[in-house]
Amino acid sequence: MKKLLLLPLLFFTCTVLFAQQASIQGLLLDDARNPVAYANVLLLHAADSSLVKGALTEENGLFRFDGLAAGKYKVTASMVGYTRTMTPIITITEASGTIELEPLLLQQTATNLSEVVVEGQRPLIEQQLDKTVMNVENSIISTGGTALEVLEKAPGVIVDQNDNISMRGRAGVIVMIDGKQVPMSGTELANMLRGLPSDAVSRIELITNPSSKYDAAGNSGIIDIKLKRDKSQGTNGSVNSSLGHGREIKTSHGLQLNHRAGKVALFGSYNYRHNKDYTNLDIYRQFLEGNTVTGIYDQQNRFKFQINSHNARVGADITLSPKTTVGVVAGGYLVDFNRTNNNRSNGLNNMGQIDSSFVTDAIVGHDRSNQSINLNIKHNLDTTGRNITADLDYIRYKNGDLQDFTTNYYTASGELLRPPYLLHGILDGNLTIRSAKADYAQPLKSINGNLEAGLKSSLVSADNDLDFYDRSEGGNVYDTGKSNHFLYDEHINAAYLNTSREWKKLSLQLGLRLENTIAKGKQLSDGQKFNRNYTQLFPSTFLNYTISERHGLGVSVSRRINRPSYNQLNPFKNFLDPSTYTAGNPFLKPELSYAFEVTHTYKQQFITKFNYSRTTNIMVQVLAPDPKVEKLVAQTFENLAEYHYYGMSLSLPVSVGNWFSSLNNATLYYGLYKGNLANTALSNGRPTYNLNSNNTFKLPNDWSTELNATYRAREVYGFLEIDPLWFLSVGVQKQFWDKKGSLKLNVSDVFFSNKVRGVTQVTGYTETFNQSRDSQVATLSFSYRFGKGQASPSTKRSSGAEEEKSRAGGN
Repeated sequence: MKKLLLLPLLFFTCTVLFAQQASIQGLLLDDARNPVAYANVLLLHAADSSLVKGALTEENGLFRFDGLAAGKYKVTASMVGYTRTMTPIITITEASGTIELEPLLLQQTATNLSEVVVEGQRPLIEQQLDKTVMNVENSIISTGGTALEVLEKAPGVIVDQNDNISMRGRAGVIVMIDGKQVPMSGTELANMLRGLPSDAVSRIELITNPSSKYDAAGNSGIIDIKLKRDKSQGTNGSVNSSLGHGREIKTSHGLQLNHRAGKVALFGSYNYRHNKDYTNLDIYRQFLEGNTVTGIYDQQNRFKFQINSHNARVGADITLSPKTTVGVVAGGYLVDFNRTNNNRSNGLNNMGQIDSSFVTDAIVGHDRSNQSINLNIKHNLDTTGRNITADLDYIRYKNGDLQDFTTNYYTASGELLRPPYLLHGILDGNLTIRSAKADYAQPLKSINGNLEAGLKSSLVSADNDLDFYDRSEGGNVYDTGKSNHFLYDEHINAAYLNTSREWKKLSLQLGLRLENTIAKGKQLSDGQKFNRNYTQLFPSTFLNYTISERHGLGVSVSRRINRPSYNQLNPFKNFLDPSTYTAGNPFLKPELSYAFEVTHTYKQQFITKFNYSRTTNIMVQVLAPDPKVEKLVAQTFENLAEYHYYGMSLSLPVSVGNWFSSLNNATLYYGLYKGNLANTALSNGRPTYNLNSNNTFKLPNDWSTELNATYRAREVYGFLEIDPLWFLSVGVQKQFWDKKGSLKLNVSDVFFSNKVRGVTQVTGYTETFNQSRDSQVATLSFSYRFGKGQASPSTKRSSGAEEEKSRAGGN
């Protein structure tokens, strides 16, 4: 352990074998010699002024470009209200280290600009060395949809039939919104994302191998959903509205506002979505003893959903001095999620004939609410880049469910077998998260490096009370077998240290994170409880080497943890009908993984990644007969011994002039599950691949079109095997009013092919299923931007309660 703690320090004592890598850094000042924050700075090729890199100045006016090849460059800086400035030609040779520019001066203009028109637009998908960025606000086909539907189109991301999100074939994804982790997983997370309109999303960042600065949670990486936020001077914003129709109606409406004057920046947004949906799920179940079939259920499940969601946030950033900025962000959401279902189950004999049946009609209301507040401060210690940031977070979630099930049993001839079974359930759930963190950053100019360090502490308390009542006899009889009351408390303390250094062609970052977890849970219904106290180290290493002007190579190694979500630990039973329920597992252990990744870049555009990871105690979803009740199927999570992942991903951008661009991604992987669960020895895996192609066509007169195609080959998840599927989405856009307004028409899943089919096999049980939903939808949307000018954005903040909030939801 001591050796691991010394690694970042020993790193700086290594013998310097290489010259410094080429970099350009400078300082931007106004005509009063004050630093200019958040101005646009561009690095251009001197020959043709083509863009190399772009950046925003820091609050102290500093900017920097790293990893530059030999050549001739120019730097230009601009900001509304000032004249553009440009440096003379800068020559970089292979022997150049860090080039310090003379301060760049911006002169204030005497004439007010009537308007600013920005012609440039980011591509739909940007493939970067450490992450993939999907610019949702530029997407035609994403308009009028939900954040979950956008994720389904993201390269390498899969949302399965149980609403679990995986990336590059690996589960354990951490989902964030504006750098703050969402306190949910599984169905709860999916329902929240269904309530978030895609029109509120600016971009989605897919981070496959985070550094030690991030919480150690998330075996397969981080998905960070960035919401829109206007960055213009004065009062500015945007409005959007959409109407979609598949089999059901879907509407969304949103407003984003930003006001910036002097040292105060105010921002806020509100989004409302009304969504009707359906799911058809057909299941064929066989119960076996050895090779003998002992029972068969042929089930047709029909679900209808209606979601009304309200999402709002407000905030302010105040610049107290050129060195200090404080901020506050408050937000919340309210989701009213109602479900009705009609589930018919026919019991068949060995001849395939119906010998009995039951029909369950359910009315379920889910109320979800969240309130959060974040206080933050950033202080620059000097002009060299040393700074301290701190966050305080308080977040509260409340869940409320009302469930009414009516089940009628019938004979083979269709006669009523007995009086209806009436089951009524009430859930009252509360989750509170308190978090504090502090981070320190310091450039190490003497060795061309950086140092980052930080501390974090979080407290989580969960209280979930579920009561079921049998009303079959006209009374209200408490059902002790289905009811439960679960309490959970968790305290995590963490510290991290990151160090980095750059040479001529080599850059290296070493990091180490230490996390101590103290957790305890108790079921009040039967007195079962657990207590855990463990400390883990999470080292990480990132190495980048510039082979030549065209070729680059990167290597990363890290250790990560994926703790169970709070509701995955919750043992409550959620009944679908008398034959099926889902439940948490209070004795679920966290999974630990080592990940190794090699990245090759060609011309900084074509990116190939090779991955390997080994995960122990991997959490897999198990669908198997309840050991205590005949012909009752339980769906829960269990720990499997280990999982080995071998993967390769390819990124192929193609462009023709300025009218056509295409980014094509392929992920090939093999996942091997090994262990023993549900009385079944498992050594299961198969090679598979996923393909994604995003294509944009720019047409005359401000018209454009977009096409997205996705194909997923046959895949394996533990005991589950999913058939191949594919889907296609298209859209067209017309811009008007000097490109401030736009009208978009898109059709998702054009051929209604996004249907999931699969099979589950464990000892004594086999299930095949077919699932479809309202995925073929035509949507017409309108958006309008108002306000003039472009100025510095408010400071972007991420809270300290990130990892906890990702785990506070459903199974």
